[in-house]
Amino acid sequence: QVQLVESGGGLVQAGGSLRLSCAASGFTFSRYAMSWYRQAPGKERELVASISSNGDDTTYVDSVKGRFTISRDNAKNTVYLQMNSLKPEDTAVYYCNWRRSFWGQGTQVTVSS
Repeated sequence: QVQLVESGGGLVQAGGSLRLSCAASGFTFSRYAMSWYRQAPGKERELVASISSNGDDTTYVDSVKGRFTISRDNAKNTVYLQMNSLKPEDTAVYYCNWRRSFWGQGTQVTVSS
């Protein structure tokens, strides 16, 4: 069955960096686009970044452009989210997503001011 397992979250000061990882299994990873979403307390889940199957095309929500980078390693069935210059408003649970229907358990990112 499909499994998406996120890791790499934590507590960081504003201006710091974190790298999230999502290990995927149960489907042919290299054939599909992947996405990262986040959900802050009291807010709707929002799409943060997406990457095409071969990694050539990426998209970002405006609020993270220039600070976050999505990438993937198809040999390792893993998608990453490098987050730099973190802000308190980036605090949320971050989720890996495949085809909008499959989600990981989420990893908490907390940015202190």
